[in-house]
Amino acid sequence: MELVRENMTSLYQQIADTLRQEINDGRYNPSGKLPSESELEKRFAVSRVTVRLALRHLTEQGLIERKQGKGSYVSGKKVAHGINIMRSFHESLRQQGLNASMRLLSKNNQPTSERLQRFFHATPTLTFIERLHLVDDEPIALGRSYFSIFSPTLSWQEIEVRPTWALLEQSAGQNITRADIAIRLHYADKTLANTLAVATGAPLFLLERTSWFADTRCAEHSLFYIRPERYEFTLSNSESGAVIAKDGPRGG
Repeated sequence: MELVRENMTSLYQQIADTLRQEINDGRYNPSGKLPSESELEKRFAVSRVTVRLALRHLTEQGLIERKQGKGSYVSGKKVAHGINIMRSFHESLRQQGLNASMRLLSKNNQPTSERLQRFFHATPTLTFIERLHLVDDEPIALGRSYFSIFSPTLSWQEIEVRPTWALLEQSAGQNITRADIAIRLHYADKTLANTLAVATGAPLFLLERTSWFADTRCAEHSLFYIRPERYEFTLSNSESGAVIAKDGPRGG
């Protein structure tokens, strides 16, 4: 849209009206993220002050939420994660059409702790990986996973782009057939706060997942620390009870 600069309506109001129409048309689905201030400045050929006035106007109307250092988002827009379907954390983002990516932060071998022995029994050493999950290049969750079966030949690049379950099934030669999930509240320590770009002590969702191979061996135990302001869990139920079904690519 080209702004009418001789119009009695102020420039910032014209920009706000344009963005409002685009929001109503679903242009910023599915993530709900609006262009950055610098992108809007270039698009409309106006000053940063004018762009900020337009965004403030939309914020006051309750149409968008502005998050310092992160950008502007359509109000109430959240990433949905259906927990009644066996689908990976990463794939649950991608199947919504989101610009989802992973960044591998660490990979090493660790002695099996007493807490993890109840899942992995006599396995003395586990492979540990830590990956940051992003949407539109913004951190949304940190995943920490432990495995007893993991191919040492997998490259850093493969682990960064392929879902966990796909990697595990390739290494084990059999399918993962069950996943146990628990969700609870967790408060960010300094490390989590720095990684997820939140304040120390900020509330997070903590999703704990343990998955199992068809032969009943534990495939992996993972902890996902999730920013709650843009994330929600959904569950479909019926009179016969919730049924967890496999759907789509393998998980991670």
